[in-house]
Amino acid sequence: MTVQKPESLPPPPGVMGSLRAGFDIVSNRIALILAPLALDVFLWLGPRLSVYELLKPFFQFVFIQARQGVSDSQLEQFSEMQDLFMNWLRDFNLFSLLTKLTIFPIGISSLSAQILPVETPLGTRTVIEVTSAIGFIGLSFAFVLIGWIVGGLYFRGVAVSIFGGSEAPIGSGRAIAQTLFLCMLWSVGLLMIFFPAMFVLGILALISPILANSAILVFLFFSFWLIVPLYFAPHGIFIRKQNAFSSLFASLRMARFTLPTSGLFVLSVFLLSRGLDYLWGAPQSDSWLALVGFAGHAFITTALLAASFVYYRDMNDWLQNTYEKWLHANQPSSAKQV
Repeated sequence: MTVQKPESLPPPPGVMGSLRAGFDIVSNRIALILAPLALDVFLWLGPRLSVYELLKPFFQFVFIQARQGVSDSQLEQFSEMQDLFMNWLRDFNLFSLLTKLTIFPIGISSLSAQILPVETPLGTRTVIEVTSAIGFIGLSFAFVLIGWIVGGLYFRGVAVSIFGGSEAPIGSGRAIAQTLFLCMLWSVGLLMIFFPAMFVLGILALISPILANSAILVFLFFSFWLIVPLYFAPHGIFIRKQNAFSSLFASLRMARFTLPTSGLFVLSVFLLSRGLDYLWGAPQSDSWLALVGFAGHAFITTALLAASFVYYRDMNDWLQNTYEKWLHANQPSSAKQV
């Protein structure tokens, strides 16, 4: 039996081609950016839901206890970190939980949730204080849940845009159901990793800060190693109508065979998204020019999402076609004649 040489197989889809296709899709369907743009504008001009007065006593107590273990040489750095965190907590908007949190795979990306604008062109914003711990927990849960649902519909809208008219897209109900299931599955997985990791880090910190820092570096290394296989976890739901489990396993399987190219694609998406966010966030929040930044952010993130769907679709088609050609080429000659 003659084994077909790798160079005779078709090349995989290119990263630049997928990115270009994503930008073309959003340019021709500009309405796709309305969801992230509307969310950013709401977080910018709408009321701010603050938890500062509720959580300030707790974090002040935490910092007072932590200060006791800080050496004099590190006291100034510790104070700066404390001030930075408390300023962030003061400006934090609980409505930001409606956006895509970094740890979850599905949602709507928001520039306002990153920069936390305080001033607006319309003047002082209305600040609503959350004074109840039960209210804080309930609102947080509700906002995250709503963010998953709206994010699932947003992902579906972008995914549907890459199909032709003859292909039936995934239904809204199924998209929402699988989105909720995947995000809940994701949450359980994170909790199973987070608490044991914090326990181990706490023990190592008691033994030696150097051991704790080394463990953090190892943990970050493995986290980065898992980014590419997990990046495409939701794509099978919207492209191939898979359930959450099948979509997750399909992402792991695709990354196994295409890791160098897929890694380059994920890195390109990250650099474009984060790099341009510095540009979009440059205008002051009290200027109407900030609206240009929000629109630019909405366009870029939607185009990159569309590009990821194009890349996922084309790469899976390439894997399937390549496997079939390889299987056909390496069949015994007698089997081919039959």
